[in-house]
Amino acid sequence: MFGSLGIYNYRLYASGQIISLVGVWMQRVAQDWLVLELTNGSPVALGIAASLQFLPVLLFSMWGGVLADRLDKRKLLLWLESALGVCALALGLLDVTGVVQLWHVLVLCFLLGCFSAVETPVRQSFVVEMVGRESLTNAVAINSMMFNLARIIGPAIAGVTIVAIGTGWVFLANAISFVGVVLGIWLMRTSELLRSDPLPREKGQLLSGLRYVRGRPDLLTVMLLVLFIATFGMNFYMTLAIMARNVFGGDADAYGLLSTLIAVGTFAGAAWAARRKTPRLTVFIGSGIVFGLLEAISGLMPTMLLTGLMMIPVGIAMMTFNTTANATIQLAVEPEMRGRVMGIYMLVFLGGNPVGGPLMGWLGEINGRAPIVVGGAVSMLVSITAWIILVRRGDIARPRPRFRKQKQHEDPPASPAELQPSDR
Repeated sequence: MFGSLGIYNYRLYASGQIISLVGVWMQRVAQDWLVLELTNGSPVALGIAASLQFLPVLLFSMWGGVLADRLDKRKLLLWLESALGVCALALGLLDVTGVVQLWHVLVLCFLLGCFSAVETPVRQSFVVEMVGRESLTNAVAINSMMFNLARIIGPAIAGVTIVAIGTGWVFLANAISFVGVVLGIWLMRTSELLRSDPLPREKGQLLSGLRYVRGRPDLLTVMLLVLFIATFGMNFYMTLAIMARNVFGGDADAYGLLSTLIAVGTFAGAAWAARRKTPRLTVFIGSGIVFGLLEAISGLMPTMLLTGLMMIPVGIAMMTFNTTANATIQLAVEPEMRGRVMGIYMLVFLGGNPVGGPLMGWLGEINGRAPIVVGGAVSMLVSITAWIILVRRGDIARPRPRFRKQKQHEDPPASPAELQPSDR
C-alpha cells in the first residue's frame, strides 16, 4: 500500500509535502474567513476571491505543462514553492500588522494563483521521475492520501487558531511550512531521478499538446467530465463556508469542522485507491454519479451535525472520482507529452472556478443551501449523461442477460437449477 515510500527521493518529497500541505489547508480556511470578515459575510466577495485565485489556471496552466516538458522539473519546483511561501508571508504580515484590506487579499489571491497554475502540472508530472511508471499509481494515491490527511489536520488547526489569535498567524505558519517541501526537493539524489529527455524549445508545442488530447477520445471523456464536476460540484472551499456561517450561524471553527469531516472521507477514499492497481472507467463515472447524489442530499440536511456526517461519504466518492481520473491520465500519455497533458488536465480541473465561483456565490446570496444542492445535481446529471453516451458508443458494456432465452419450440427445463448462465 505504501510501496512508493521505499524510494528515497519520493520519501523526501512526501515528508516535506505533508508539512506544506497542512499549512496550505490552514491558509485556505483563514483566507476564506478573512474575506468574509472584511466584507461582513458576502458570498459574492468570497466567490470573486476564489475566481481571482483560479483565473490564472486558465492563463498559465498549459504553459506550465510546456515548461515541465522543457526544463528541469526539480529546479523549477524549488523556485515555484519558494514563491508560494513568499505570497503566504506577505499576506500574514499585512494581517498581523492590522493594515490588511480586501484588495490586498484579492491581489495576493491572483499572485498565488499564478504561481500555483505553473507549479501544479510541474509537480504532477515530476512524480513519475521520482518513482517510475511501475509505482506511479501507488504514488498518485499516496499523494492524495497526504493531501487529504492535511485536509483533515489543517482546517481543524486553522479553525481553533483563528478563534484564538486571528487569521494572520495562520498565514505566517503556512509560509514557514514551505521550508519543509523546499528542503525535501533540495536534498534529493538527482542521480536516482528517472528523467525523460527535455524537449528542445520549438514553436507550436502547446498546440501539439492540445491536438494530442483532441485525438484521444479516452482522455477527452475524462477531462470533460472532470471539467463539469470540478466547476459546479467541488466548490467546498466556498459552499461549506457559506453553510457554516450563513445557514447554521457558526464561527470559523464550525467551518473548520465541516472541512475536516469531508477530508476524513477523502482520506478514506484515497486509502482505498492506493490498493487498486489500474483505474476503471466504470468506477470513474459511477463515483461521479454517487458523488453528485450524496452532495445534493447533504445540502438538504436540517442540522450542521448531519451535514458534517454526510460530508464523509461525499468525500469518499469525490476522492474515488479524482484519483481515478488522475491515474487514468498519467498512465495513458507518452512521457514526452506528460507535462503538457497534465497542464491541460489541471486547466479543466481548476479552470472552471472563475465561472463556478461567482455563480455559486450568487446562488448563495439567494439561498445558503443552493450552491451545494445545485452543484450536486449538476454533477449527478452530467455523470449519468456520460454513462449513457459511453454505453451507446460501446466504451462501457451493456448489462448482459443472466440466462439464455428459451426458444419457443424447446421444452422448459425441469427445474431452475438446470438453467445455464449465458456465455455471451
